[in-house]
Amino acid sequence: MQNSLPYDIAVVILTWNSAACVGRCLASLERAAQTLRLLVCVVDNGSCDGTRAILEDWKRRGTRLCLETICLDRNLGTTKSRNLGIQRVARRSDTLCILDSDTEVTAEALREMKGVLADRPSAGIVGPVLRGRDGSIQNSGRALPTLPQKLLKVLPLRALRRWGEAQEEILKPRGGIVPVGYLMSACWLMPMALPQAIGYLDEHIFYAPEDVEYCLRAWKNGYEVLYDGRTSIIHEWQRISRRRLFSRHNWEHLKGLVYFFWKYRYCLTRPVLGCGEKGTPKKESS
Repeated sequence: MQNSLPYDIAVVILTWNSAACVGRCLASLERAAQTLRLLVCVVDNGSCDGTRAILEDWKRRGTRLCLETICLDRNLGTTKSRNLGIQRVARRSDTLCILDSDTEVTAEALREMKGVLADRPSAGIVGPVLRGRDGSIQNSGRALPTLPQKLLKVLPLRALRRWGEAQEEILKPRGGIVPVGYLMSACWLMPMALPQAIGYLDEHIFYAPEDVEYCLRAWKNGYEVLYDGRTSIIHEWQRISRRRLFSRHNWEHLKGLVYFFWKYRYCLTRPVLGCGEKGTPKKESS
């Protein structure tokens, strides 16, 4: 049945001092809009680097994109800001895309993931393979973390950080659709009905791990989190939290971790997910 809503996909992008990358992100969406009806809502978190001037220039161009902006006076973090964007676009499409400003997508990738949502009623969140501009594959599909693993990754000592990363269960794409504990939120596709069913992003978390929390909440409510190894997009991973140890981002990240593990009452042993082993759902072929 043809979608009677005005847009095939509603895209919510969060910017914060993103002048170096947001233009490429919007350009990729404009290309995708040749064959998809896209609504794009950019929520700017108080940028002071020229991001807003770039957004205004795009709005003046009169491109294929239906581009709307929400400009905030200060940085509200990743959850409150994204929720504002989701609320803005909620009734204009049946499909929601959460996208980082340092990504570049294609119509083929968006259409492929939208097809997964259509074919699998249990699908809650679908994400593509994330590749660097050099073609490298990023670790975007993962098992649920433990507290020690997460803390080791935040530490400034490189050896401990690498050891913590080595403890992660990274699920490599093999060309099929793989259930995972969680997906990095650089690119998520989900039914617009999902936030209505399980709620919006948890605003007790300012910066991270909002992606882990939302994916775990989806699992606990009977929805699958799926890594689509058949398709990929570009992601210029900025990893803001690693630039300075003593920064607001790292402090907020630490608070978010404490809150997450308190909320779900686990620390060392991953919770059992809906269709498989602890923290890592059973793999299945596409």
